Amino acid sequence: MTDQNRPTFRAALSNRTIQMTLGAFALIAAAGAALAVQAPAAVTATDKAAIEKIVHDYILEHPEIIPQAVEKLQAKRMSGTIAASRSALETPYAGAWEGAANADVTVVEFFDYACGYCRASLGDLAKLVQDDPKVKVVYRELPILSEESTDAAKVSLLAAERRQYMSYHMALYGAGKVTRDTIIAAAAKAGITKSEAESAMASSKYDAEIQSNIALAQKLQATGTPTFIIGDQLLNGAVGFDALKAGVASARGK
Repeated sequence: MTDQNRPTFRAALSNRTIQMTLGAFALIAAAGAALAVQAPAAVTATDKAAIEKIVHDYILEHPEIIPQAVEKLQAKRMSGTIAASRSALETPYAGAWEGAANADVTVVEFFDYACGYCRASLGDLAKLVQDDPKVKVVYRELPILSEESTDAAKVSLLAAERRQYMSYHMALYGAGKVTRDTIIAAAAKAGITKSEAESAMASSKYDAEIQSNIALAQKLQATGTPTFIIGDQLLNGAVGFDALKAGVASARGK
C-alpha cells in the first residue's frame, strides 16, 4: 500500500463519519414535520406547527439525544453493512485464522503488524480462543501504517498458504518493531526461507487480498487498527478481553 493511498483511506473514513452525523441531524430535524404529516387529517395547520415546535423545543432542552440518535443510526446501518459483507469478512484467506473450525461465532480482526494496540490485543484473543471452544478468529491484514506493514502482510499471507499463519503471526509481533530483518526472522520460524519471504514481499500476488481488506474496512467505516467485527457489531481499538467476550455472547444470543 503506497503512502498516497493511506491518507485516502483515512479521508474516506472521516468523510463517511461526517455524512453519518449530518444524516442523523437531518432525521431529528425532520421528526417534527413527519409527526405533523402523519397526524390525522382533522389536525389543523396550527396544530401541526405546534407539534413541530414541541419536537424542536424538546431537542433544544435535551441535546443529549443528538449523539444518541447518531449512535443508533450508525448501529442500524452498520448491522446492515456487516450482514451484506459477512461472507467476505468471515471467510479467511487460506489458513489466516485460529480457533474452532466449526465455530458458532466468528471474530474478525483487521490489524497491522506495526500497530502496538494490535499487539496488545494478542493475549485477549488467545484467551478468548482458549476459553471458548466454539469461537473462530479470522485475521484480515490491513497494512496502513508503513511500507513495512505491507511487506509483513504479504509474508503473512504466504504463511497462511503454508498453514503456518499463527507461527509467523506470533513471532513477528514478538519481535517488536517491524523491519525487513524481523519479517524474515519471523518467516523462518514459520518454515519460510529468506528467499521465499523476499519473493513474497516483492510480489504483486497478494495485492488483491490486501486491497480487498482495505475496501472492506472503508465500507465498514473502520477508524484504524485493530478493528473487530463480532456478529453485527464493530468494535474499534484494543477493547480488551471483557468487551470481546461480551460481543461473542451477544452474537451467540442472536
